[in-house]
Amino acid sequence: MAQAEAVLARLSHPADAAAKVQKIRATLDANHRPRMQDLFIQTTKRLHPIVWVGIAIAALQQLIGINVVFYYGEVLWRAGGFSAAHALLINVIGGIINVSATMAAILLIDKIGRKPLFIGSLGMALFLGILAVVFGTAEVGSDGNLVLGDAAGRIALVSANLYSVCFGISWGPVMWVLLGEMFPNRIRGAALSLAGLSQWGTNFLVTMTFPILLGTIGLGGAYSLYAIFAAISGICAWKFIRETKGRSLEQMEL
Repeated sequence: MAQAEAVLARLSHPADAAAKVQKIRATLDANHRPRMQDLFIQTTKRLHPIVWVGIAIAALQQLIGINVVFYYGEVLWRAGGFSAAHALLINVIGGIINVSATMAAILLIDKIGRKPLFIGSLGMALFLGILAVVFGTAEVGSDGNLVLGDAAGRIALVSANLYSVCFGISWGPVMWVLLGEMFPNRIRGAALSLAGLSQWGTNFLVTMTFPILLGTIGLGGAYSLYAIFAAISGICAWKFIRETKGRSLEQMEL
């Protein structure tokens, strides 16, 4: 107790430390071991709505196609008509831009909150849509790859990097912060494990289906699909995500 109060006193107002320790103790039952059953409403046996929100945002982070860009970057840009050397260079530049955008998100997230940063969904939908149009209207060369003119190539390159920026300042880092803050203490561990399963399961699904999409509906079709999910992610963030800035875990409710 004394150590807990000392830590909380350093992190917040010293006068509130004792009261905060009591609030934490009130949300934790020492005789209750966390279990998956806690995620369900006992009367209806259905998952709590907040758990569904966690599962959904974890899945949407992958359904917008960001890891296709990271995993298949060289294949993707070669299919778009770029040389192997240029494709690798574009992939490296995209990674640097994404890391830089993530650093910007770290600086902004405690100033403006978590939910406002999800405005990045609109940018992702826009730039993915542009990429879908560019690649969907490009001619196919004799080698089976797309042939982009100079203007179309520049538009694709700029749009892809701006898409990476929008992801880096929004769904990339903010989703993980939100998952760590949105669940009440009683179900936090189990809910986080289920959200993590959703995120990695969707990651696997998107990664494995991209080559199939590339061979069937093409690069333009694949980007159109990811653009649709980016738009859906923005709608879900606006309607279902609650702001967690300035709220402790003890204040979160089911």
